[in-house]
Amino acid sequence: MQTSQPAYFSQYRSLKLTKDDKGVLVAEFHSNGGPFIMSAQAHTEFVDAFYRIAQDRANKIVIITGAGGEFITDVAWSSFGDVADPGVWSQVHDEGIQALENIANIRVPVIAAIEGRAHVHSDYALLASVIVAGEGATFQDVAHFSAGVAPGDGIFTTWSYRAGAGRAEAFLLNPQPLSAHTAHEWGVVAEVVPNGRALSRARELAELYLKAPEVTRRNTRVHFIQPLKERIVREVGYGLSLEGASAADLVKSMKAQGEAVTEKRKSA
Repeated sequence: MQTSQPAYFSQYRSLKLTKDDKGVLVAEFHSNGGPFIMSAQAHTEFVDAFYRIAQDRANKIVIITGAGGEFITDVAWSSFGDVADPGVWSQVHDEGIQALENIANIRVPVIAAIEGRAHVHSDYALLASVIVAGEGATFQDVAHFSAGVAPGDGIFTTWSYRAGAGRAEAFLLNPQPLSAHTAHEWGVVAEVVPNGRALSRARELAELYLKAPEVTRRNTRVHFIQPLKERIVREVGYGLSLEGASAADLVKSMKAQGEAVTEKRKSA
């Protein structure tokens, strides 16, 4: 059973928000109802969306998941424009910090239900109190080192906090798919369930957590997330500055290569 939904639930193109009569909110990433590809518009939306979710005390438990059997699959790079432009990157920088801080500021238990590919912004999932993953789920970072930019947007902060710095560095420098079972061995994933069962298991955990008094639930989340929140505040602004510089250098090198090809064609 669902209750009437707050107005902000319908304001986001890439985040479907639904809440049952017990206050369990499900935030589902999607692109036109299917698997989600990160875009500049969604990047902007998420800042406000997670702020409103955190602010709304009627949300008793929050579950984050993805549509179409995936979490976040890829990035629509062109939607971000010229990331070598300081004005463009300033917006990416600020939104990147704010989105993570706003997820960390959700003051009720957060459960991530992961199916399929968590290949972009798995840091969103790692900000959850608990991750439940389908056995076929994989974690990867396709948006940074493998794409030519430094992984500074919180991906290292969250993975090093959850899995340890050594594992995080190896994972990000040689970004290959990491299975749900390996992520479980690393302590990142709390439970591995049959494919298609992650969301239903997250709902079962939500029912369990709801048995605790509300202030206990809220204060437990606040207590558990505080050390990671401190690292986000301390590290991510700096990391995104480094990422922005590397993105500008990547754009510069790509332009130089394009010009070299053009000159070669002219002289041929």
